[in-house]
Amino acid sequence: MSRNLILGACLSSLVLLAALVSFVWTPYDYAALNIPEKLQPPNAEHLFGTDHFGRDMFSMIMVGARTSIAVALVAVGIGMALGVPLGLAAAARKGSWLDEVIMRGNDLVFAFPSLVIAILITAVFGAGAINAIIAIGIFNIPVFARITRGAALSLWEREFILAARVSGKGAARISVEHILPNVANLLIVQGTIQFSLGILAEAGLSYVGLGAQPPTPSWGRMLADAQTMVSFAPHLALIPGLAIIITVLGLNLLGDGLRDWLDPRIRVARA
Repeated sequence: MSRNLILGACLSSLVLLAALVSFVWTPYDYAALNIPEKLQPPNAEHLFGTDHFGRDMFSMIMVGARTSIAVALVAVGIGMALGVPLGLAAAARKGSWLDEVIMRGNDLVFAFPSLVIAILITAVFGAGAINAIIAIGIFNIPVFARITRGAALSLWEREFILAARVSGKGAARISVEHILPNVANLLIVQGTIQFSLGILAEAGLSYVGLGAQPPTPSWGRMLADAQTMVSFAPHLALIPGLAIIITVLGLNLLGDGLRDWLDPRIRVARA
């Protein structure tokens, strides 16, 4: 087992644990205002200090972790749930009108970054975590569709697929029973990568005010609130920034480690 996989799993588990624990316990009420104790640096009472409203930063980081994870997890789930079937369908009907429609639709979505999609959605429905999930999820659909189609195309000419076709199985059944299990490893690795990108996207949307709304803490909005106070309270920007870095680094290392672990060619080469 590679060091990347172990380190990535440890960092990701640490963030996930903080998010899960925040459902039942935080050191302080993350929404409680305590103006007399505002802008305290990290100390024994407040491990990460307090913000400009006197709220405990450690509690806000814990709750912000579950916000980021929830948004990214659901958005990646949307991308996989819709993108994988589209990719399988496009590969099964390579060169047909269906393949052309799906791929040109992917190109159309890729032309609009998730931030632009979020702005369009929030202009109609208003800012919020749900709309951030929809925006990031829509952007993930063509990613998984392209990955699935590319991997599936290389399998459709393999002998075991030809044998399945000769036995009378249809394209849909072959895609589910034979193609999907053989591309699952690739989708798992891509899922971890998109999950880390989802964390960054959620932070970016919250930074510009399009993500989770107050009083729900969000790492991106914590950075936005801190930008005018960095000179005299640097912990306000440093701590949520480090939380984002650690989470994204852990997920990227986890994805890299999973790729090496799940790919038999790499395992044989390193043996």
